[in-house]
Amino acid sequence: MASTQNRTSRTAGGRNGSGDGERDEDGVLLPRLRFWEVACRGALYGLAANALAALGMAFVTDHNDREEYLAVVSGLGLIAGGALLVIGLFFWGCCLGDIRRWRDLRTITGQTDAVTIMAPSLIRVGVLGLVLFPGPYGLYHLVDAAPFGSRLYGN
Repeated sequence: MASTQNRTSRTAGGRNGSGDGERDEDGVLLPRLRFWEVACRGALYGLAANALAALGMAFVTDHNDREEYLAVVSGLGLIAGGALLVIGLFFWGCCLGDIRRWRDLRTITGQTDAVTIMAPSLIRVGVLGLVLFPGPYGLYHLVDAAPFGSRLYGN
């Protein structure tokens, strides 16, 4: 009986299945995106990017190249993340009541509706960049202060 109910809820578009869930009169998925959920997901992606940057540091063996790699990654994270976050916040403010997911791309009817999809994307990537910045920046200073011949120093 329970498996029949689960199968029914999945085919009816319930939360447990692959269905899209509830939609409003415009065909947009409900509930709409919330700012804190978008920012928290961007921060989670940023933490994963920090781990990836630290792993990437292990493949750059020369000391000077390692410092340069960490400086570039942290600098790009700060500059691009800040710029994308500011643009995303502007777009979010422009379409405050109508924030959409990428899955709602087919519900766009006009030229200016694309902003409703780009706002959460830009905020998510901007927060990712800002959360990415401190990790490589701190590693840069650790590599710079590492004693010669250590594993952190490189070749």
